[in-house]
Amino acid sequence: MPELIREADLVIIDDLMFMAMNKQEANMFFHLINNLYNQSSIILTSNKGPKEWGELLGDQAITTAILDRILHRVEIVHLNEDSWRMKHRKTIFGEHSVSN
Repeated sequence: MPELIREADLVIIDDLMFMAMNKQEANMFFHLINNLYNQSSIILTSNKGPKEWGELLGDQAITTAILDRILHRVEIVHLNEDSWRMKHRKTIFGEHSVSN
């Protein structure tokens, strides 16, 4: 892992679990989280809840180890709204948003 990330006070990972990871990616993600654990604050955004991560990571043991570290001292903010991007996107036909 690059030294710069390891020394960061805050790491933000956006759209986590948007796509499934293969075993090598899941292992690399575990090592990232493990290295940051107890050293950095981590903000994750995802459209998937932790119960769905096992399927997307493809390995229940890795998933459990990752979630154990992430959920140890966590604040979860659950947003159940329409996509902000789609809601505020202007169409080429005028001022109406896509959701109108």
